[in-house]
Amino acid sequence: MANVFFTSDHHFGHRAIMDYESRPFRDVPHMNEAMIAAWNETVGAGDQVFHLGDFSFMNKSDTANIVKRLNGRITLILGNHDRGRSRSWWLDAGFAEVSEHGLIYKDFFLLTHEPLYMNRHMPYVNVHGHIHGQKYEGIQHFNVSVELWDYRPVSFENMMDILKTAEFSGEKQSEERTDEGD
Repeated sequence: MANVFFTSDHHFGHRAIMDYESRPFRDVPHMNEAMIAAWNETVGAGDQVFHLGDFSFMNKSDTANIVKRLNGRITLILGNHDRGRSRSWWLDAGFAEVSEHGLIYKDFFLLTHEPLYMNRHMPYVNVHGHIHGQKYEGIQHFNVSVELWDYRPVSFENMMDILKTAEFSGEKQSEERTDEGD
């Protein structure tokens, strides 16, 4: 059975992102090659990857060359830096599927580029990117930006383990607050 992974914000070919996010690479070719290697060490050929946007700043030919080198079947959800190019541009670059809008995964996970507003009564988890090294508190947001995951996609199983641990911690804290009020 294929594994499922989530990732975002590679910014292949984007020089300025190295400064904006303090990426530990000497130059753009080094960044691109390190991220390709990290991806392929993590993802198998038959796995599914949801890329949640801001994939590449390169032309179609260079972007296609990177997509060809990456393991897995890749679905791209367009990010703010991807939307200047058409859906067909990204399909021609080699993505298996391309969505201009968010997707729902397993009836519970809202896959988007930008984080969505989620109040505590909403029964969903928003898996997103866009905010790079920042994180929202709580179990309703899960940031898959490469800066938080050593420039690798994060597996669905790993994400679930983290969410279960966070949920348990949250429930335990809620119980402690309830006990104090008795």
